[in-house]
Amino acid sequence: MAFGVFIHRSDSIYDDTPAERYQFPKRYLERAKACLGDWIIYYEPRKVASSRGYYAVAKIEQIIPDPSTPEMYLALIEPGSYLDFATPVPFSDGNGPIERGVVNEAGSISGRAQAAVRGLSGSDFGRIIDAGLADENLLLPRTDLAAIDQTVREERAPFSFDDARPRVSAIVSRIVRDRVFRRIVLRAYDERCSVTGLKLINGGGRAEAEAAHIRPVEANGPDIVSNGLALSGTAHWMFDRGLIGLDDDLRIMVSRQVNDPDG
Repeated sequence: MAFGVFIHRSDSIYDDTPAERYQFPKRYLERAKACLGDWIIYYEPRKVASSRGYYAVAKIEQIIPDPSTPEMYLALIEPGSYLDFATPVPFSDGNGPIERGVVNEAGSISGRAQAAVRGLSGSDFGRIIDAGLADENLLLPRTDLAAIDQTVREERAPFSFDDARPRVSAIVSRIVRDRVFRRIVLRAYDERCSVTGLKLINGGGRAEAEAAHIRPVEANGPDIVSNGLALSGTAHWMFDRGLIGLDDDLRIMVSRQVNDPDG
């Protein structure tokens, strides 16, 4: 198993859904197979307007021939493993490319940087994950999360001195994933409750809103912004219990079980 980088852009001609599958041509098959059972980082090219750079991480569960397109393959993503970064990571920082593996012996960026599927060293993986999961504590919840370490499935890896493996523990931690999910959802909603429209900031300067999964984690709901709602504590409680919901036109639905549905 090995880490990897998969290039993806929103206007791609390929049949990609990053949280579910990644389509690629046969010439990348061996490189993709090397990542089977391990983690890859999604990268959006610099030539894309407002490029996010390295923007998400996911685990490859299976690689199969694409049944609908000859000479194409699908890397299937382990359900629940995809995670957008709290902070997208640019291709370069003050010290040069953050992915050192694309720099050749002459110190220049090699043609390897153009490969849509490529291997990633443990040190580069760790560096990108550290930057992507960095949290400036701008949107911390009003109370500390309970220290329950629920995790995405992750088999025990053989002992190694690879310093990237501790980062895997962070990626699969439900506590870390909930923190990152909350940050990206509240950023998308400007920290406002999507039901009440209120933006409440407590005395410590922290947003009161919470992030709810539209499709629950228990049903393999992904930790992506399109599967999230920013809700006040009360609205979140009601949403989780089916007392309120949203229809396809994003109108609020109120359950018949509510004591005063017209109130």
